[in-house]
Amino acid sequence: MSSTVLQAHSTPATAHTDPKFVEAFGQVIEKLRTVVGTESAQPFVIAGSGTLGWDQTAANLIEAGENVLVLSNGYFGEGLADCMETYGAQVTRLRAETGNRQPLAEIAQALRAKKYKAVTVSQVDTSTGVLGDVKGVCELVQEHSPDTLVVVDGVCATAAERLYFDAWGVDVVITASQKALGCPPGISVVVVSQKALGVLSARKTPVAAYYVNWNRWLPIMRSYEDRAVKYFATPCVQTIFALNTSLNELLADGGMESVFAAHERTSARVKAAVASWGLKTVAVSPEVSATAMTAVWLPESITPAELLPRLKARGVVAAGGILAGYAHRYFRLGHMGITATQDNGYVDIMLKAAGEALEESGLAIGSSGRCATPPRL
Repeated sequence: MSSTVLQAHSTPATAHTDPKFVEAFGQVIEKLRTVVGTESAQPFVIAGSGTLGWDQTAANLIEAGENVLVLSNGYFGEGLADCMETYGAQVTRLRAETGNRQPLAEIAQALRAKKYKAVTVSQVDTSTGVLGDVKGVCELVQEHSPDTLVVVDGVCATAAERLYFDAWGVDVVITASQKALGCPPGISVVVVSQKALGVLSARKTPVAAYYVNWNRWLPIMRSYEDRAVKYFATPCVQTIFALNTSLNELLADGGMESVFAAHERTSARVKAAVASWGLKTVAVSPEVSATAMTAVWLPESITPAELLPRLKARGVVAAGGILAGYAHRYFRLGHMGITATQDNGYVDIMLKAAGEALEESGLAIGSSGRCATPPRL
């Protein structure tokens, strides 16, 4: 996070009725449309984590007994499937092999087999660093099942991976403030198409939730966008100030195309470093690799439990694996937000620390890969 975002987050106590906050909240709603590439979709900006977006989507759009196709590329695909089942969905899980995504032909076959209310895809599953083919899924839905809603889990993707909401035909993007949006955690962001809002209006049964019921939140969002106060539940005032500052910075120089290109360049640098260490990514090919993060297989002689403290001692926070059965075999590096978009040296520090920590853990790295910091592209 930038220093200006952190400063905005430390704003003194401010009422949600304060004109300065009302203006900031309205701007956030408007700018989120720009980030995901939509003119008409409705953002919902609610206090909570990214997981709350799962609940919002399932509670509002799925009625008990309806079919949902979940494209699972890892831990978070499985979690979204569990959430859908909690709200009564009949879930079909189409699982990919570890490090890969589902072939489009398999998805097309599943869409032809039965009618689905929604199909979900994790644009980046944070557990594996695999990039979902959102555009391809949208095209298949339009061809085989145009009434089906396309739901994208973008928590680790939004503002890093290319996504064009209107042009591709996305219906829901679920995301959160704390990753590439460059803000402290605490805001659940869900962007919903007018088609999906029509599905909400046409429900046969009431929404079986209180806090996440969009019928309660929609007047709030519309009111703040019109720069007027309306109350349902207290918004996270300071975090919304911080998010507004972050969105200003994100969109300042070149817009989203510049942001996407910067993440792609940074990702290429990180992947080149991984190769120079003689290691492989969990994602099986560049085509299925996220640009926001990289998951790296470790040799059997090294575990995340010994590697991560050595990284932390060098000022770098990384994450271990979380994929069931493989958690002890890999680690994860994030390179999103201002780490990717600004020339602040963070990637250099991360790659140098990782090379040194791997060597300290016993990995023999050749002179070409030692403390590798591949040139900026």
